[in-house]
Amino acid sequence: MTKPHSQFTLFGKRRFLPFFLTQLSGAFNDNLFKQALILAILYKIGSNADSSVLINLCALLFILPFFLFSALGGQLGEKYPKERLIRAIKAGEIFIMLAGAAGMLLGNLPLLLAILFCMGTQSALFGPVKYSVLPKLLEDHELVGGNALVEMGTFLAILAGTITAGVMMASAGYAQLIAGSVVLVAIAGYFASRAVPATGASFPTLQMDWNLFRQTGAILRMGLGQRLSVSRSLIGNSWFWFLGATYLTQIPAYSKDLLHGDETVVTLILTVFSVGIALGSLLCERLSGHKVEIGLVPFGAMGLTLFGLLLWWHSGGFPQGAVPHDWLALLGFGQAWWILASVLGIGVFGGFYIVPLYALIQSRTAEHERARVVAANNILNALLMVASAIVAIVLLSVAGLSIPQLFLVVSLMNVAVSAYIFSIVPEFSMRFLVWLLGHSMYRVRQQGLDAIPDEGPAVLVCNHVSFVDALLIAGAVRRPVRFVMYYKIFQIPVLNFIFRTAGAVPIAARHEDEAIYTEAFERVSRYLDKGEVVCIFPEGKLTADGEINEFKAGVERILDANPVPVVPMALRGLWGSFFSRDPNKGFFRRIWSQVDLIASAPIAASEANRQQLQAQVSLLRGDRR
Repeated sequence: MTKPHSQFTLFGKRRFLPFFLTQLSGAFNDNLFKQALILAILYKIGSNADSSVLINLCALLFILPFFLFSALGGQLGEKYPKERLIRAIKAGEIFIMLAGAAGMLLGNLPLLLAILFCMGTQSALFGPVKYSVLPKLLEDHELVGGNALVEMGTFLAILAGTITAGVMMASAGYAQLIAGSVVLVAIAGYFASRAVPATGASFPTLQMDWNLFRQTGAILRMGLGQRLSVSRSLIGNSWFWFLGATYLTQIPAYSKDLLHGDETVVTLILTVFSVGIALGSLLCERLSGHKVEIGLVPFGAMGLTLFGLLLWWHSGGFPQGAVPHDWLALLGFGQAWWILASVLGIGVFGGFYIVPLYALIQSRTAEHERARVVAANNILNALLMVASAIVAIVLLSVAGLSIPQLFLVVSLMNVAVSAYIFSIVPEFSMRFLVWLLGHSMYRVRQQGLDAIPDEGPAVLVCNHVSFVDALLIAGAVRRPVRFVMYYKIFQIPVLNFIFRTAGAVPIAARHEDEAIYTEAFERVSRYLDKGEVVCIFPEGKLTADGEINEFKAGVERILDANPVPVVPMALRGLWGSFFSRDPNKGFFRRIWSQVDLIASAPIAASEANRQQLQAQVSLLRGDRR
């Protein structure tokens, strides 16, 4: 099998790069203008008496459109071709920024606030289109990498826009610089959007509902009414924005009051956080094996809690100087490095958490509902971001907690929210255990797995070497796999949770339990009728000597009743490991050893028999056991 390309190769593809640049320019422009307006209120055109109120008003005006217009954006994203919507929205950005430039040059605060609301509206309309178009632009194995690049670009653009605003606002000619920049970036974004490929409309016959409040409720019900893995992913996604809003909102006060730093310290911490998100997002593709690996979500949740606790632990008693520390002076304290490492960790594990959730929502939502489900996600995000502000006000002002104690509380809340999501959808925990096994005890090298059809039913046949064969195969194959396994292995504690969650099929020999034997073949037929992938171990038992046992007739019975393609596979390198039946095995023997999983081209059911399949699996395995 050809080695999967790095996600960065997407930058060389016309179907992705123009979209990426379009999204990047929008995120940069939003934050350049918004941060410039906040700094203008603080230092240029506001008064000390009303600056706090006006800054909070800015936050409200930017987030309010997500409540009001996300549902409209979801409907538009289904009814009309997405490339046309992207271009129309980016053309509208040019006119919005022309008005914003005029407001900045005139110092007209009401006009600037109105433009901020218009920018929020544009973002609310663009969001559902942005995330629902990705599955149309990318192949299945590119979806995680594409989402990772989008998240990386978004957070780096947010950071760049924020920093650029600060640099420009420090200049005497700040109004001209800001005005010219936002218009030029908007124009550049529009020209990038012109190259976004045509994808067509997902649901052109959709009847538009112009009652925004009624449609908002309907779209929220649609999103939360999806299958549990999608609906709880929406909640998990919005919970991430609750955490992110909490941390980002408190960073300025935390830097000033706890670290005794100046503005450069705020910029340093924001930079570390954004770089962490970007790094975690990029690592997702490598750690996921080029597939939607939701097992990374529990890993991300654990890291968010761990580094949130570490940030709380290291935040007390920071030395105070005669003047506020700048970022270089801050780095002279060992405690600061622990704090920055904690912030970086929150960002990295935030990337592990959020990218698979976005990819899962996209991949498991019907195409004609995808934009509206993304719209529901955006509405929930806005609700949770408002909730984070309310929680922070209550805990800091009413309960009298310190900012580090607030970080402690939200870290513990993350444990409760994660436990709720993973208990409702145990697939997250199951996939995490599978992913952990494939990245701890073994190094699984894949070869030929692109032979497994991307769609439709198929049967995989493989030799049976260890108790964890099914877990290693499940972690390597992009599609969900239903395993047929000996019922006594199915009943092993801990592993049973994984097997049940994965929809495995326990089977017994006919003389052992006739009912289990008969039900197994009926369940296999039901899975294949629904177009799923079923994996069987035709030997019927684990090898006791490392060699392949004779294939049983059960595989022929399955193929006779279900004439679907069959893909021969072989595992090698597991004999002698702790989970094999090697009498000389040991826990540390072959730990972190390389395991090969090899597949060959599908064989038509009419041409397959157990002897031929056994010979093919033996050939794939070779001499290495």
